[in-house]
Amino acid sequence: MRFIEEVVVDEFLPTVRSMLAEDLRERGFTQREVADALGISQSAVSKYAHGDVARHERVVEDERVRDLVDRVGEGLAAGDLSPVAALVEIEVLIRQLEEGDLLAALHEDAMPALAAADVEFSVHDPDSRLRERETVLASVRRGLRGLTNASGFAGLIPNVGANVAECVEDAASVDDVAAVPGRLVDVKGRAMVPGEPEFGVSEHVAAVVLAAREAGSPARAAVNVRYDPDLVATLAESYPTVEFDPERPTREAVADAVAAADAAAATLVLYQAGAVGIEPIVYVLAPTAPEAAAVVRTVL
Repeated sequence: MRFIEEVVVDEFLPTVRSMLAEDLRERGFTQREVADALGISQSAVSKYAHGDVARHERVVEDERVRDLVDRVGEGLAAGDLSPVAALVEIEVLIRQLEEGDLLAALHEDAMPALAAADVEFSVHDPDSRLRERETVLASVRRGLRGLTNASGFAGLIPNVGANVAECVEDAASVDDVAAVPGRLVDVKGRAMVPGEPEFGVSEHVAAVVLAAREAGSPARAAVNVRYDPDLVATLAESYPTVEFDPERPTREAVADAVAAADAAAATLVLYQAGAVGIEPIVYVLAPTAPEAAAVVRTVL
């Protein structure tokens, strides 16, 4: 008797780890860095590098596996994917391949009697909440990198600081919005990031995103930058742009602005020109953090 989990452990995972180790080495990772990224020993990495671990050819040749290895390798190398996010991506593919697919076929090869059983092996739900949250965190990291690597972005950071935020699809509170803890600040012409993105650490930008979505906007992400009339005018040439009253409750003010801008717009610009004790701010809203960052880069 052999379970499908044994096929995963004995044939699928060694092959995928070997492919990932090779991919990361080609991207310039040291043996120690590969070991840390994959959560394995350096001796295991050495075995993979020297071909001492057998690969299952059907796994190697599967396009979905090859795509996964390339995507995860690129994400780990760029810093967009954490080891946890990489693990989730691999887990999701395993679950998909268990459903009457590659892993089910390999299981039938190991247990021929299953071939006539007309059974699909579906053990887990691939629409994982953890996967979605890790995907959002990776997206915020990409948006951050796009901004902090852009020359001149620090000059757009307002006195209260900037942030990059993105929420999960069914976000209901700030705990469902990922952003930078604290805020991005300008330190001698460079945008300084105080920490890795987390959920529940932004109230200001998160509140704008949540209010916009409640009003019907499809945007899930936002970047806030310094207010400047010329900047607003430039953005207005390409995107719906509306002013709102900073002295009104955020939920109401943003809702009215979204309605005036075009609630269905994928990307829009909201701004407030300030009030007593309130710094003027521009908010660029878009479907994802990298897309919001890309809009901001157009005005640098």
